[in-house]
Amino acid sequence: MAKHRRSASTDRPRPAPGDLDPLIHERLRLGILCALAVNESLTFTELRDLLETTDGNLSVQARKLEEAGYVACAKRFVARKPKTTYKLTARGRAALESYLETLSEMLPDTAQLRQAPVRGRPAMRALASEG
Repeated sequence: MAKHRRSASTDRPRPAPGDLDPLIHERLRLGILCALAVNESLTFTELRDLLETTDGNLSVQARKLEEAGYVACAKRFVARKPKTTYKLTARGRAALESYLETLSEMLPDTAQLRQAPVRGRPAMRALASEG
């Protein structure tokens, strides 16, 4: 089992990377869920173009999310052409919110990031002031 660090703001241990939902943690599946979280629905073509992926890759990853109940898929024909539309389910929204909460708990406070220099590199605050 992964060791947990204590959060600076609470006595609760910080989550470990293994606490992240592995189904959501894959880049394309996370992209699908995030895109659907801010859109009521998206067609297969809209998702493919937005996420800059291939038909095959999107199809496989979307199916995994559908099997988990995270997205709903509706297939119909428009002018004799198939049209697939995806929507985020309540279960998918809850899973995404939980994933993002866990991820945010894993990260250090942004104030700490700005103040702590990395070996051999200037602090982030100094870099930000240069731009």
